[in-house]
Amino acid sequence: MAQAPAAAAPPRPIAVALLASVFVIAACGLLYELAAGALASYLLGDSVLQFSTIIGTYLFAMGVGSWLSRYLERQLPAHFLRIELLVALIGGMLPGVLFVANAWLPEAFRLLLYGIVFVVGALVGLEIPLVIRILQRDVALKTLVSQVLTFDYLGALAVSLAFPLLLVPYLGLIRSGLLFGLMNAAVAVWALWLFRHELPRFAEHVAACAMVVVLLAAGMWGAGAVTTLAEDHFYQSPIAFAATSPYQRIVVTHGRRGHRLYLNGNLQFAESDEYRYHEALVHPAMAAHGAPRRVAVLGGGDGMAVREVLKYPSVQSVTLVELDPAMTQLFRDTPQLARLNQHSLSDPRVQVVNEDAFQWLQQGAPGVAGPSRDAEDSFDVIVVDFPDPTNFAIGKLYTNSFYALLAERLAASGYAVIQTTSPLIARRSFWTVVQTVEAAGLATTPYHVHVPSFGEWGFVIASRRPWRMPLALPAGLRFLDLGALPAMLEFPLDMARTPAEVNRLSNQVLVHTYEQEWGRVAH
Repeated sequence: MAQAPAAAAPPRPIAVALLASVFVIAACGLLYELAAGALASYLLGDSVLQFSTIIGTYLFAMGVGSWLSRYLERQLPAHFLRIELLVALIGGMLPGVLFVANAWLPEAFRLLLYGIVFVVGALVGLEIPLVIRILQRDVALKTLVSQVLTFDYLGALAVSLAFPLLLVPYLGLIRSGLLFGLMNAAVAVWALWLFRHELPRFAEHVAACAMVVVLLAAGMWGAGAVTTLAEDHFYQSPIAFAATSPYQRIVVTHGRRGHRLYLNGNLQFAESDEYRYHEALVHPAMAAHGAPRRVAVLGGGDGMAVREVLKYPSVQSVTLVELDPAMTQLFRDTPQLARLNQHSLSDPRVQVVNEDAFQWLQQGAPGVAGPSRDAEDSFDVIVVDFPDPTNFAIGKLYTNSFYALLAERLAASGYAVIQTTSPLIARRSFWTVVQTVEAAGLATTPYHVHVPSFGEWGFVIASRRPWRMPLALPAGLRFLDLGALPAMLEFPLDMARTPAEVNRLSNQVLVHTYEQEWGRVAH
């Protein structure tokens, strides 16, 4: 009678420990990749491009590391320990080093970014082949490959969920990198113990592990100071408030000329002249309507546009749709900032909706199904105050698809107004937005004003009926009066209309055009 095959021996404790290490290694490697991509999108814009090139560089480097692993033939545990320590130190320090480089060496930032990503990727690429070769001593190859890949993918899944939901909101990028560096260092310490009988010069390995752990722990302790120091240097003013949300880096500075708000390093308003921008944004549309009752503000989580809207006694409700709850919370609950918007976000007429504006327009009002809109689902005035289209995530809010949804929510006699970048610096971008609004079936009235912090800045009113010059404006405005309005409608030759494409979801030409035009100014 045939003899039954012998059951496979269970893996030794060393094998179990190394498989657990694979989970940590995968999580740490992906964390460094995500942190680099997030920092690049924060600081360089165009998140799709940055994440694509970071991921591509990282994966290529992992391939290089895997190929190089063939040349490590002896003392595999010692090589594994050294590589873990290098990944821990370089990967853990990656966000902090890049943050500081952006402040002091901006011209070298891209080179440093891709250089560090390549080095970390190559080291991570070395790790897994070494683990597999070490485990081959105790686990059959067929079982080994499936187990290693399973733990690798599970580690990647865990950190991909934790990164946006827990790590960035609660720790920030710098501390997240350092924490995972410490986790890599813990794997090295674990390996030090597991292979203590195989390691030559054991005391030197102990000293190296201790040094890396101390450096990373010191980085964790001083991460806040490093961030503040780098941002103070970058923004040239003391940081009053700062927060990192899943969506953006929010920084408010306070200098001699008051507060300034930056999102991902881009100026959004300066206290000294924001009234020019917000009065020009809101009042030409609001005053022309006559007696707006229901108003929506899309973007504008700082509450400044809402402040201007509430100057009309006819307003009964304002719906503020802002993606990032960190923004609305900061400008509602911080006394110094709430003073700037005159506590508009605490007004009982204001409803704050923290949701993507595109999805909010698609969904309609609660209880309203399908494309039909009734009086309770439309608005007399819609103020669109999004950041400039620096990436595809924002660029979708400047497409004909978005403006078609906007038209559905606009009352028959209503007006929408859209902030539309600089018609002087980004002339083609400005007229691309105008062309796109018209492609959605709305009439347009472009205009511009001078805001010292930004230069010449543009807006466009969109409506089904022609815009008419208002007969009166609210009392107490600091900049806008009826006499200034006609000049705002005139475009000199260097800002005059130029041929432009329609910005569609399928092409996002505006993002590319914007990057080209503003890139010329930056360089």
